[in-house]
Amino acid sequence: MRLLKLFPILFFSLFCTFYASGQNAHSALKISHLTGDFYVYTTYNIYKGEPVPSNSMYLVTNAGVVMFDTPWDPSQLQPLLDSIEKKHHKKVILSISSHFHEDRTGGLDFLREKGVKTYSSQMTYEFCQKRQEKLAEFHFQKDTTFIVGQHTFQTFYGGEGHTKDNIIFWFKKEKILYGGCLIKSVEADDLGNLNDANTSEWPNTLLRIKAKFPKPSYVITGHQDWSSTKSIDHTLHLLKLYRNNKGK
Repeated sequence: MRLLKLFPILFFSLFCTFYASGQNAHSALKISHLTGDFYVYTTYNIYKGEPVPSNSMYLVTNAGVVMFDTPWDPSQLQPLLDSIEKKHHKKVILSISSHFHEDRTGGLDFLREKGVKTYSSQMTYEFCQKRQEKLAEFHFQKDTTFIVGQHTFQTFYGGEGHTKDNIIFWFKKEKILYGGCLIKSVEADDLGNLNDANTSEWPNTLLRIKAKFPKPSYVITGHQDWSSTKSIDHTLHLLKLYRNNKGK
């Protein structure tokens, strides 16, 4: 009888253990090698009650490491810096945010305190001020080319889409297009957060990007799987479905 009484307690304890481990599985930092000196890092946060992966990228140069966007989960900022230094024996020296949302700018204050130079477009800076998001220290007014160590890359503003200020990064030599939240993963079945979106202009923005940077070898999306180069076309498809459903 005593064993029977203990069974529900043991079952409940095991259930709680498995549940907690399932929750924690999506709270850690994941770093994936992309190509050459490029790495994609992923953190998780809760959106609409579900853990959602957020992708960002970093680049290892002779001068130090450049981050493109900050982790969505702020608890992973120090583990990320520690992992980078341990793996590459270099410090992060520069961070650039692709738009003003928290999953792209949430770590800016932390990075500035660590001596990292933080950048965003002027438009992103102004939206961050208005929405009380974290602010970058330095800002650029127009499309800008950065040279860091042996690497060169450029920013490009194609127009409004996920937000009014969303920019992308292009790495010509490696043909990497870092799109952030402007480009949806082929796993996505909807357009996600549309609170600040311009769904009418979004397709035009993507078409400008496709025309300017044709046939990229890699397209890094802001969320979910980033391994497909078909994600821009998939985003255009989702926008078409959205417009059709909205018209009903």
